[in-house]
Amino acid sequence: MTAFKYTLAGRLMADPLAVMALLIIATLVGMAVFADLIAQHDPDAMNIADRFAAPSAEYWLGTDNLGRDTFSRLLQGGRIALTVGLTAVGIAGTIGLVLGMVAGFGPRWLDNALLFIFDTLRAYPTIILALALAALMPRGLITVIVVVVLTSFSEYGRVVRTQTLSLKHSEFILAERAMGASFGRIVFHHILPNVLGPFFILAAMNLPVVITIEAGMSFLGVGVPPGTPSWGTTLKDGFDHIRQTPWLIVAGGLPLILVTLGFTFLGEALRDQLDPKLRKSR
Repeated sequence: MTAFKYTLAGRLMADPLAVMALLIIATLVGMAVFADLIAQHDPDAMNIADRFAAPSAEYWLGTDNLGRDTFSRLLQGGRIALTVGLTAVGIAGTIGLVLGMVAGFGPRWLDNALLFIFDTLRAYPTIILALALAALMPRGLITVIVVVVLTSFSEYGRVVRTQTLSLKHSEFILAERAMGASFGRIVFHHILPNVLGPFFILAAMNLPVVITIEAGMSFLGVGVPPGTPSWGTTLKDGFDHIRQTPWLIVAGGLPLILVTLGFTFLGEALRDQLDPKLRKSR
């Protein structure tokens, strides 16, 4: 038990902010995973007689303009949000991690070329790119994930590149080189473990941004196909019928607020625990 409190997991469990973040995230993930068991109604079932129904014991968050249960649709939308978020962050993070280490540890010309790519993609507006790809690709989650990956992997690449450059000329790296250590040993045994801390902090902070991008694309009509339960489509329905159903737009925005709070708190807690300067100041 004494050894556990000195591990990362132990330090996180001792941090109230991290505990709150994990509770929020666990609740959202659990509701998405067990959506079929929790949902009171079929998310696609229409009941015109109950359209625009107010929140009640039967419809916890009311119904939309087609009489579909809002709570059940939000549960299914959580699956879409987490699938897009985790997949896009995983792919973008992996690409950025590899290219960032290559840029930081490679020759100067390669660093400049990759940095130019990072800056070019980062400067391109996400929504404009989404609209352009939506005209070329079929509407669906694949398009959303492609847009997110193209617009976000450069951010990971830049962070990892900066960390790699700061480590490249460190004394222990120069000592390893003098001892004849191979490129693979230096990268995987020294560079990679030291860049993973900032990388995971950025990934935690970026995941709600990705989920918001998916919701925004669905809100604009270039995300998931029509009729698919999504947090963005729920917000769109709420915006279109805000005079009849003010609770719809509140229900659509609530999970986005919670997922943002949960992963932002987690990122802050990880930063506090993984940054040696912050740990020493406590």
